[in-house]
Amino acid sequence: MKYKVHRIEIKIDKGQIELEQFLNTLEGEIVSIIPNIAKTSLFQIYGITRKIDFLLIVEKIK
Repeated sequence: MKYKVHRIEIKIDKGQIELEQFLNTLEGEIVSIIPNIAKTSLFQIYGITRKIDFLLIVEKIK
């Protein structure tokens, strides 16, 4: 078995549509979706708010 990791830049306002379109184009099996949570402001550092910069999507290829 082989695996491929895709990196998807995501924006909260349009993220759902872009993610859905991308997932529908994959031919393999999705193993995992891992969000990268950036801590860029003081509120984010203390955990009050969070911002997801991108997603890593692990695909199992036949």
